[in-house]
Parts: sequence; structure tokens; C-alpha cells
Amino acid sequence: MSSIKERIFGAVTVMSEEDAQKVWDLILSTFALDNIEQVVPDPDEQAIMNAYKNGDPDYQPSVSQEDLLKELNLE
Repeated sequence: MSSIKERIFGAVTVMSEEDAQKVWDLILSTFALDNIEQVVPDPDEQAIMNAYKNGDPDYQPSVSQEDLLKELNLE
């Protein structure tokens, strides 16, 4: 993966759900993504998402959004 894609992935990872939705809406409005397949998460993926949402420390970001923005020179 290129460094820019890694930076984008890292930034989205620590965003709030609301901010991530804004980024997704921007992507959809900017690029023709009609061929994107929507996939239902398998049970393991769903368990991981639930652990994250429930605050399990093993599934929480290791860097804050503020620190990441500073690291990416976006603040």
C-alpha cells in the first residue's frame, strides 16, 4: 500500500463515525463507484466491531485523532 493510502486509512481509523460518514459522502460524490460491492460482515468481523463499539481496550485506537492530525500535518 502506498504511503498516501496508509495515511488516509490511518486518518479514517481514528475519526468519529460522523466524520467518517462525511469522508465517505465526499468519496461517493467525487468518484464513480457504482461497482462497489456491499458485503455483510462475517461473524468474526461483527464481533470485532461490537468489541470496538463497546469500548474493549484491545480494539481501541492507539493514537488520538488530534495526535494523528498533528502527525499528518493537517492541524
